[in-house]
Amino acid sequence: MIGVCHLPCSTSHRSLSKLIFNSTPLVANYNVAAGVSHPCSSTVAASTTTFTPLEDSESTSLGEIIRSDFPILQQKVNGRDLVYLDSAATSQKPNYVLNALREYYETSNSNVHRGIHYLSQRATTAYENARENVANFINAQDQREVVFTRNATEAINLVANSWGDLNLGSGDEVLLTVAEHHSAIVPWQIVAQKKGATLRYVDLTTDEVPDIEQFKKSISKKTKIVIIHHVSNVLGSVLPIDDIVLWSHNMGAMVLVDACQSVPHMVVDVQKLDVDFLVASSHKMCGPTGIGFLYGKMSLLSSMPPFLGGGEMISDVFQDYSTYAEPPSRFEAGTPAIAEAIGLGAAIEYLSGIGMERIHNYERELAHYLYHSLTSIPDVRVYGPVPSETFARAALCSFNVKNIHPTDIATILDQRGVAIRSGHHCAQPLHRYLGINASARASLYFYNTKEEIDRFIEALKETISFFSSM
Repeated sequence: MIGVCHLPCSTSHRSLSKLIFNSTPLVANYNVAAGVSHPCSSTVAASTTTFTPLEDSESTSLGEIIRSDFPILQQKVNGRDLVYLDSAATSQKPNYVLNALREYYETSNSNVHRGIHYLSQRATTAYENARENVANFINAQDQREVVFTRNATEAINLVANSWGDLNLGSGDEVLLTVAEHHSAIVPWQIVAQKKGATLRYVDLTTDEVPDIEQFKKSISKKTKIVIIHHVSNVLGSVLPIDDIVLWSHNMGAMVLVDACQSVPHMVVDVQKLDVDFLVASSHKMCGPTGIGFLYGKMSLLSSMPPFLGGGEMISDVFQDYSTYAEPPSRFEAGTPAIAEAIGLGAAIEYLSGIGMERIHNYERELAHYLYHSLTSIPDVRVYGPVPSETFARAALCSFNVKNIHPTDIATILDQRGVAIRSGHHCAQPLHRYLGINASARASLYFYNTKEEIDRFIEALKETISFFSSM
């Protein structure tokens, strides 16, 4: 019950493995939801196998249709059916991804790019197929523009310590918003301090979205790079990245987009947006932890020095100097997270099989339902914009309840089988700007349902009643 996989299967790669093993699938023939097989781009062989189409029904939501694909969601917590509302922190993994990981370790475990033997060639093909999956998913012009990293944090550090160290100097400015994740702030603080550059921040409007008019006024010829999120992990706001890129490029500035909260939830086209750099993490898009990616325009990546030194990223090593490989190998020192990359490739096949537009449309419906359900409760304060034609909202809400600490809320909800997050969500500058130390956050993915939102709201009302009676 999964739609057709839109990503082309391919075995055309830099490795010699494209000449070998042109018929054996790497990933096990897995029933995504209804007993069909799909060896696609994370497999060795090209294939025309497709998923069984989703069965549309006016009475059945997308979340209900695909929920059985996620074994972790079938369990009970504290005697109640689990309601998992923490996908902005990390998403759950479907059987399709879990089986891809298992199949790799059982049939193909070997190092990549370094061996001529069967297993090494097989692993190399699967690893590079995963890179191609990512490139197709975000519509990169060339799969060599995709660099595998440990996570989005490492990807940002790579750009800061390579491009930033090479291009920033005294008097230069890095422009951000107060709503950025710590991972998008701290690396640039470190590099700016070393290079004598300055970080400047854009505030929020009264609607609690980053102030685009202030952004336009703040960017100048001093601005060398703009670091900006696509979707806020606290406010749920969605920024006009295409406009931001245009204004930035007109001033000669580069743009790095933190797409951790957008790539898993909507169509993201790096060529259409014309971004210079974009980062995302596998674990937020149904893939394994320990793997993420950096997209960078080839002209930029080719001009950047290595971030880490070691094996694979070299061309030749001599006693007193080394020459470096072309991207992406230049930035992938040492043995990579092979299984995790293959798992990411499988996650992309799974998401593409459902269809990102379908996921986005369904989540938009959930987003409105969640927001209006929360704001209907007295003494609940939801942060970020009111969903409207002017302001789109992602399917997450950060909130506080009057006189109740968010961690106490999360603790009691957990006893009722509802998993949410509490804390500053790696966004302390934003929380200080809002005048709070912490908030609770409920974040959804396409495997959630309105019925789960209802259970969350009911449990939250019970929690508020419990504390009010003390």
